[in-house]
Amino acid sequence: MRRNKKIFRVLALAGLVFATPGLVLSAPNVSAVTPSGARNPSYFQRAEGGIALFARNQGLFSLTAISLQAPQKTCGTVTVAAASDLADAMNEIVTNFEKATGCNVRVSVGSSGNFLTQIENGAPFDLFFSADIEYPKKLERDGLAAPGSTYLYAVGKIVLWVGNDSGLDVGKGFGALRDPSVRKIAIANPLHAPYGRAAQEALRKSGMYEEVKDRLVLGENISQTAQFVESGNAQAGILALSLALAPSLKQKGRYWAIPENLYAPLEQGAVVLRGAQNPRGARLLIEYIKSPGATSLLERYGFSLPRGEKRR
Repeated sequence: MRRNKKIFRVLALAGLVFATPGLVLSAPNVSAVTPSGARNPSYFQRAEGGIALFARNQGLFSLTAISLQAPQKTCGTVTVAAASDLADAMNEIVTNFEKATGCNVRVSVGSSGNFLTQIENGAPFDLFFSADIEYPKKLERDGLAAPGSTYLYAVGKIVLWVGNDSGLDVGKGFGALRDPSVRKIAIANPLHAPYGRAAQEALRKSGMYEEVKDRLVLGENISQTAQFVESGNAQAGILALSLALAPSLKQKGRYWAIPENLYAPLEQGAVVLRGAQNPRGARLLIEYIKSPGATSLLERYGFSLPRGEKRR
């Protein structure tokens, strides 16, 4: 009889615990019960901010709570429009973010300028990672993004890239483009791709533009530009450093870093969109981009941290 009363008291306590979201138990002897036939105790074990340990105590399964709160809730699905120079880096960032938060992320990559037009016409994205921070700023000014949410997350760089089967000496810089074997030079379309504008500006400032303009082929975005060179349809290309360092291209070619004084800084910005279906998830992802792990990853892909920004 006394044993039955003990079981009743423990069960009652268990009901109190799971009926009170956010309750934290700190007393070392407080326990709750899970049925002895339960094969999967993960529901009870998963707690925000703590670990739940199961132990057998006088024939009962008891739950000793180090910190017990309501089961963690995911933040749903975050839809992201991302500039093509982020393609490989974003894959890694998203994988790590999903593991850390339980959120799901769906990413579309493309030209920043095309995304701007789509967003202005109501495209249903939560978050926009642009290769040009002026686009997020414009969305804010036009009332299409959450006020004050624009964040300068990185500064990009451009390189002259050739495949490993090329005989060009990229160490000569733009001078290598004078070689008669270079029939086509790929750059992103400067009308809507920030990396294309940077490529065009660098060619002009170096004095090479007039010599090569008739051999330029334009990619819809910087990823397509890289495909032109990788496939051999162009003999050289001006690419984002982040793509040259990505696993998909790193072992397939070599590059020359274009001097940064030949083009305006490629300041890249992210912004939460006004029509976001998941603004909480979008803000969580922007905060994650500011974390030491994410900034280190961006640096590994050749991005610079914004001036004045420090890792948290």
